[in-house]
Amino acid sequence: MNNAIHNIQGYFANPLMLLALFVVASFVMIWRLHAMEGKGFEGTVLGTLIMPYCSGFANLIFAYVMSSSAANGGLVIENCLVNNATNLTLILGLAAIFGSAAVMQKGGGSKQKVTKQSEFHRINKLNLLFTLIALFLFTGTLWALAKDGVLDFYDGLVLVGLFLFWQILHVFEVLKDNIRKNKAFHWTIVIDLALLGVSAYCIYYSVDHLVTWVSTTNNPYFSFAKLGWFSGLLMVVPNAFLALYYTRTGRQDIVLTSQVGDGHICIPMCIGLFALFNPIQVPAFFQMGTYIILGAGAVHFLSIALLGRVPRFVGFGLIGVYALFLYKGLIQ
Repeated sequence: MNNAIHNIQGYFANPLMLLALFVVASFVMIWRLHAMEGKGFEGTVLGTLIMPYCSGFANLIFAYVMSSSAANGGLVIENCLVNNATNLTLILGLAAIFGSAAVMQKGGGSKQKVTKQSEFHRINKLNLLFTLIALFLFTGTLWALAKDGVLDFYDGLVLVGLFLFWQILHVFEVLKDNIRKNKAFHWTIVIDLALLGVSAYCIYYSVDHLVTWVSTTNNPYFSFAKLGWFSGLLMVVPNAFLALYYTRTGRQDIVLTSQVGDGHICIPMCIGLFALFNPIQVPAFFQMGTYIILGAGAVHFLSIALLGRVPRFVGFGLIGVYALFLYKGLIQ
């Protein structure tokens, strides 16, 4: 019996199997997440309140695993900045190129139906802009707190407090919306949450063992010094499939809020939690990363506010910025 358990543990210690476990667990999370849309969570609230915990859970686990050493704070910041920048440039750039659907769409049918559709899309547009304003607030606050080169306990307290206030705000929005529509949460949501819990543990297991593998291997391509970069890129994979699915279904509102909302988990939550327990020395890469995140956020904000969508040519520009980001931060 002990030999069988040892063999199973050895099998899942293989880095390729750990990567497969990470991807499968992320897919299960997204699968049940989609099912929850019809159980009391809808539209941009789904993308802002629920999806980030699923797509961004791996980032939280990475911050937790890295907290074993106070010297790993720079890797946590790299992980979060790479994740956010990739979401806002590469993922949303590709979504704009292959989807390019308007947030405000023209509806057909009766006048009453068209009026309701127009109201729905106007509300979604306002929610999108509100989510992007939160991005500016969180990233701008982090930038201001890091001006002295260190993020300490009190800085972490500010960042975590901002995130919790943002989440509580959306919890009340969900409750108010359900009261207006006379809706209640379906009991099967308990099963969905249980599956999410199992998936969460699988993600924790895979991330923990992948970090251990990178830390102990002598592979020249995966050095511990670049762990923040590689982990940030890996943890974008669930977001990419999430964006692909909702791009194909024409829900650009959920595509954008899920990617921006995932950034809210990283900044301020992941960085703030690490700073609560260990001071973080801000890496030199920090300035460029925050400028790209804020710049990409401004592009999305102006596109949605003025055009109601992110045009394809803007998508190509965002991908070009991402290529420059990779070259400056990873290759150069």
